[in-house]
Order: sequence, then C-alpha cells, then structure tokens
Amino acid sequence: MFMPEWIIVTGGVLSGLGKGLTSASIAKLLQSRGYKITPIKCDGYLNVDPGTMNPIEHGEVFVQKDGGEVDMDFGHYERFLGIDTKFKWNLTSGKVFKEVIEKERKGDFLGETVQMIPHVTDEVKRRFEEIAKEENSDIVIVEIGGTVGDMENQLFLEATRQLKNEENTVHIHLTLVPYLETVGEQKTKPTQHSVSKLRELGLKPDIIIGRSDEKLESSPKEKISLFCDVKKENVISNPNIDNIYRLPLILAEEGADKQVLKELGYHNGERDMDEWEKLVENMENPDKSVKIGICGKYTDMDDSYVSIEEALKHAGAHLRTDVEPEVVCSQKIEEEGVSSLEKYDGVIIPGGFGSRGVEGKINASKYCRENDIPLLGICFGMQMMVIEYARNVCGLKNANSQEIDEKAENILIKELPEQKEIEKKGGTMRLGHYTAEIEKGSEVFEAYGREKVGERHRHRYEVNPEYHDILEKNGLTISGSSKNGLLAEFVELKDHTFYIGTQSHPEFTSRFETPNPLYKNFLEASKE
Repeated sequence: MFMPEWIIVTGGVLSGLGKGLTSASIAKLLQSRGYKITPIKCDGYLNVDPGTMNPIEHGEVFVQKDGGEVDMDFGHYERFLGIDTKFKWNLTSGKVFKEVIEKERKGDFLGETVQMIPHVTDEVKRRFEEIAKEENSDIVIVEIGGTVGDMENQLFLEATRQLKNEENTVHIHLTLVPYLETVGEQKTKPTQHSVSKLRELGLKPDIIIGRSDEKLESSPKEKISLFCDVKKENVISNPNIDNIYRLPLILAEEGADKQVLKELGYHNGERDMDEWEKLVENMENPDKSVKIGICGKYTDMDDSYVSIEEALKHAGAHLRTDVEPEVVCSQKIEEEGVSSLEKYDGVIIPGGFGSRGVEGKINASKYCRENDIPLLGICFGMQMMVIEYARNVCGLKNANSQEIDEKAENILIKELPEQKEIEKKGGTMRLGHYTAEIEKGSEVFEAYGREKVGERHRHRYEVNPEYHDILEKNGLTISGSSKNGLLAEFVELKDHTFYIGTQSHPEFTSRFETPNPLYKNFLEASKE
C-alpha cells in the first residue's frame, strides 16, 4: 500500500516570515538526499486562484507549466527543486468550497447536512492524498498560508490535525524570535504564545524554526525547548540573510533535514549540496557587478517582479556576476523622461496590464534601441517594443495596442480572437506552456541552442499578423513563431548588442542550478 511521509509547515506571530522559502529549503535538502518531494500550498482566500489579484496587493502571480496561476511561493519551490509544479498542488479556500458545493448540488452527500467538518476538511485531505498518490511522492510538504490564529486558515489546520492522527507526519512551526535592544536579549515569549495557539487547535509542533535578526543563541533555544515541549536539537535557527540561496546551507548546518528525517523514522540518504554551495559562493564572491533597470508599473510592492529578479540572480551565479536589479516606474519615465535609465547596464520591460505607464515603456524601448543598451522585453514589454518600432522606424502613425486605444489608426497589438466572447476574467488568457519555432542563426537560437523552445505565457493580446511583413522589412526580425507561424513569439534586432522581446515569461522556467538561457545571454550582454 502506498504510504508517503508528510511534513506540515505553519507560521506564527506575524506573516512574511518566509514559510515558502523555509519549506523550499528543507525540501531541497531532502531532495539532495534522494527523496522525491511534492510541495502543496494551502491559501485561505476565497479566490479560486490569485490570477485576478493586483500584484501590488498580493505580489507576483506565478504561472505554472499546465497554465495554473498560483501563489508566488510556487516560484520558490520550482527555483529550489528544479521541478514543474502543478495547479492542483495549490489549494485555496475558494477552490475547495467550490468543489464541495458542486458535490452537494449533484447530491453526492445523499441528503446529509453538509458542514465545515467533516465535509470540507475531508475534501482537503482527499486532495492531499490524491496528489501524493499521483506523484508517487516519498515526502509531501504541506505549507499552510497565513498565520496561526487567522480565521482563513482554520479549516486547513484542522485537516492537518486529522492527518497527523492518520498518517506519519512531522509538524514544523516557523515563528519570530525578536531581539529587544533595551534588555539585550532574544525574546521567546511570542513563540510561546504562538505554540499555545496551536495547542488550542489540537496541534503540537515537532520542530520549531526561529526567525531572528541573528543566529539563535543557546539560551533562547533552551527556553523554546522547555516551554514549547520540543527537543533542543529540534529548535532550529533561521537568521536574516542577504542571499536566500544560502538558506538551505544554513538549515543544513543546523541539522534541520537530519531532524526531520529522524522524526519521520528515516535514516538513509547522504546529502549532496556541493554544486549548490559552489553557486552560492559565486554569488557572494563575484568578479563583476551590473545594474539592471526593470521598467515597470507595479512599484509599490517589492514582490511584484520577483521571478525576473531571481532569474537575473540565477544567471549571475553562473556568470559570477553580482546583479543589482532596480524597479524604475514607467509612469515616472513617461512624465519626466528617460534620464533615470542612464545609470543601468541593461533594461528589462516586464509584463503588465492596462494603460498606466505605457508611454514610459515605449520611451524606454526607444532609448535602449537608439543607445545600444541591452533590452529584454517580456510579454507586454515586447508589445511596447513593437509599437515603438512601428511608430519610429516603420513610420506607422498612431501605432498602438487594442488594449490601450481601440480606435488607433494602426492596431499593432490585437486581442486573441478566441478570447473575445469570454466574460469571466479568471482563466481567459493564453496561459501555460507553449512551443515556439525558432529561426536558425538568430540570437534567440544562439541563446537556446535549439529550434523548438517551450516557455510559459500569460496574456490576451498578440502582435497583429497583418503587420509582420512591414516590421520585418524594416529590420525587426520575428525570430520565433507559433507552430502555425501566425503568432510572433520572439522579436529581435540583429545589429544591436542585445535587443530581444518575447511574448512569453522565460523567468518562470529559470532555476538556480539551471538559469534560463535568455536571461543568461541578456546578463552577459549587460556585463559588456
């Protein structure tokens, strides 16, 4: 009979402690010992997925290979583990409630009074077990979003309490251990209260990971062990660090993976993190430093462009180059000009929606093209590159996107025909993995080294095929197209240090140990 092991990860005291990074780091350590790991993330919000949420409010929406729009923590899992996660691995309250209500409407409960417990919690556990079985997992890591005490995650916590009674599990609790300057001491009381809250819910952590400014001292570890009823060796330090890719190595030094396996009753498997450690050393001892400007509109939250920033770091680790990414407000460029771009070695124009800051992105494209500054346009960014080229090189007056100006004289960017009749916002875009045919001899071909390239997409509009010929006649090469040749997937200028746009989001396939080729070549060009 199939019997996976389970790791439950919860957070206490406050949000933003880094449960996703901690979970991904532990998963990486276990994977390096030869175990097949499957991550599951539970989010309490009623959205079926975060696809309709504003990045300023929620952070970046991560797109999976199968087209799922999920929480950005899945980006950490993919970047650390080098795997393609799946949409069903993300459980939201909205997704679970929707399924239970649909079952009730079909009569699946045979007249029962449908309740939160057991019907909703049973659905959560059913999904856990279905995923574990389908993936043939050795160990499943279930991360519960939010903070213990939040109303939104109570059902997921109850489901894991029941799971702990039914399966072999280890419960990891991530909590804050603040340093109080007035007494010169790391304080454990917030952790004690957090664990007390867990106990009220019938849960008792086996391992406590303390987030703190500095490494946990012996005394607070002993207090946490005593008052929270865990072994001292199961109190793990997780201090603030500048490089998130060092976290698995820090947790390894603390024996986190060893203690997890001990709690699960496993003792086999030697850890192999040599290549990872080498790349971390490259990042922390670079030969050169470059500044990259990300010309975007979502500037009010640090996590809006996290996958782009991490893809640059991956490339930097392999090129032994320190990357300093900085978000530049495209609306500010629109209002004040392009002078703020002068300090950057390369520029990225990322994806986005809506008209705000559009002319700033177009002006940034023109500046990089005319001054031979390496430029990478992502999705909406590629579309702005095309519009700029149409206006200023092809001489197409009033060139624009249908999304911005439906009455423009020249509609260079057009809505996908199959999307026009769809009214619901969720899942109406071209989402997930699509393959492009790459032109031999192009810079894109040089980057990837193959004629077929698969990348992930998240968009509703395409370069209008009616304008392909005039763009190419004027020097903008369509170096990658969809299988039927209708859709432009990559564009480039040949007589330029690096000037490439892609309708895809190559940052979503970049991994720490295997960087995305397009980002790597872009960074190489920026170094020069």
